[in-house]
Amino acid sequence: MTIGEQQIFLKKEYAEVVRYMNNAKDALQKSRKNGSHYADKKYVRTACAVAYSGVLLALDAWFETKDVQTLSKRQRKSIDYYKRNVSKLDKKMSDRFDTVYNVLHLSGYYDGETSIKVIDGGFESAYEIIEKIKPEDAEAAQETK
Repeated sequence: MTIGEQQIFLKKEYAEVVRYMNNAKDALQKSRKNGSHYADKKYVRTACAVAYSGVLLALDAWFETKDVQTLSKRQRKSIDYYKRNVSKLDKKMSDRFDTVYNVLHLSGYYDGETSIKVIDGGFESAYEIIEKIKPEDAEAAQETK
């Protein structure tokens, strides 16, 4: 894939990831804040699931530009697939992905964590990962953090 083709590809993928993150933020805003926690666990779970999915899309796009071997359509990507490939490409990004996985996927989605600080930390790490695929000319896909 040439650099120009990569930029076109990333622009499209980035726009989709931004759409996911905007949807996650909208869901999170539907949960009122009650002190240091979100009041409605349902919306927090939804937001965490959508944001985590957006991160996986971003990683898939990043892997594509780095020529990471893709799995066949019959194989399901596991957390080990993502962790292994992220750690091969960028050790710091591996730490961020661990945070996203633990906070957004496990604690936020599965366990229903509602702490504002915890969830916001997961979202912050998600945005740091998404920044990796941000194309040079990203005006078409406006990010709203």
